[in-house]
Amino acid sequence: MSYILSPSILNSDFLRLSDSIEMLNNSEADWIHIDVMDGSFVPNISIGLPVVEAINSTAKKPLDVHLMIVNPDNYVERFYEAGAKILTVHYEACPHLHRTLQQIKAKGMKAGVAINPHTPVSVLEEIIPFTDMVLNMTVNPGFGGQKFIETSLKKIEKLKSLITKMNAQTLIQVDGGVNSSNLKQLLNVGVDVIVAGSVIFQAPNPSATIKELKQISR
Repeated sequence: MSYILSPSILNSDFLRLSDSIEMLNNSEADWIHIDVMDGSFVPNISIGLPVVEAINSTAKKPLDVHLMIVNPDNYVERFYEAGAKILTVHYEACPHLHRTLQQIKAKGMKAGVAINPHTPVSVLEEIIPFTDMVLNMTVNPGFGGQKFIETSLKKIEKLKSLITKMNAQTLIQVDGGVNSSNLKQLLNVGVDVIVAGSVIFQAPNPSATIKELKQISR
């Protein structure tokens, strides 16, 4: 069974960002993953709305936007206008998570909820029915190129069981340290959407690497 591959442009060459988007347009990638960091929720600052808008102007794949910011409610409409098709917010950043997801869905976007490595999946039990996707961080958020946290596999199994128990259609996404060595393991425990950055953009031929990754299945 196939899966959704969402390459993360955080690991691309920002001096040649338009070339990276064109490569993704012509590749077997399904989505384009964009990490938005504010230097407050996570210890790094990445890209903001103007860059998302610029990417949207040439992208032919859905923009999968991951907000690692405080007060994401304040930016839902603006990221919709910038071109996001999937908008993911952090459980840890949303005191009124149900309302935030309603805001996202009201704009016609898919609504995702991300959880940090230390956050148990049990906190999502009441929100799963309102969530299109759960992003399980398999590294500590904020920087690309980190090593995959091995205990994430058991955590994903628990998440898959919770989704099945709730009879929901929620997708499971992972982000952090994914490569050809652990991809099949992730798919086998129930992951539907893979975010991959370094393994693609540090490869000699990123498009060929995407093709190779897409050939891996459960």
